[in-house]
Amino acid sequence: LTRRAGHVHDLGRIGVSNQIWSKPGPLTAGEFERVRLHPYLTVRILSQVPGLRSVAQLAGNHHECLDGSGYPRGLPGSALGLPDRILAAAVSYQSACEPRPYRSEQSPETAMRRLRDRVTAGELDAAAVEAVLHAAGHRTRRATIRPDGLTPREVDVLRMVARGMSNKEIAQTLVISTKTARNHVERTYAKIGACNRIGASMYALRHGLVDSI
Repeated sequence: LTRRAGHVHDLGRIGVSNQIWSKPGPLTAGEFERVRLHPYLTVRILSQVPGLRSVAQLAGNHHECLDGSGYPRGLPGSALGLPDRILAAAVSYQSACEPRPYRSEQSPETAMRRLRDRVTAGELDAAAVEAVLHAAGHRTRRATIRPDGLTPREVDVLRMVARGMSNKEIAQTLVISTKTARNHVERTYAKIGACNRIGASMYALRHGLVDSI
């Protein structure tokens, strides 16, 4: 399923002007919005083909990110399955290695570093990235278990939430402001699909981030 989606994930590009794709300089806000539409157009096209309907949504999720910063729908990590995560990592690697009108192609080593930087930023899944890098012939490292693209800081915050610590207590422990702690908590909730501390605590327990609550 993932392989099939990979073959057709960019069909929606035909719905965006070639003048935009071939532009050598920065895109305007309006042009970038058109670019952000192409995964949606991919879904629309594939949904009309009986033999490809089953991969339409997967193909359309290739620019979604675990932290919700992707497009076109801005899905959180909790809404992205393993196939979505692998395809997103593969597309990111392939894109980095290909030339664009505004830049030359990047070396495989640079592309590898780019993917791992995106893991650190919470955008891509660590295990999916290492799988893609392994398939591309890179030496890989064992991925740290951080579900749904949580950053190390967010894992720490989640563990503190599961222990019943308030935002103020989290802030004091991490030596940050209460507002920053609250922002960390809110971003963590968004990634894991939790709406309160009980849900976040159960998530932490379920994923082995805490032994008990």
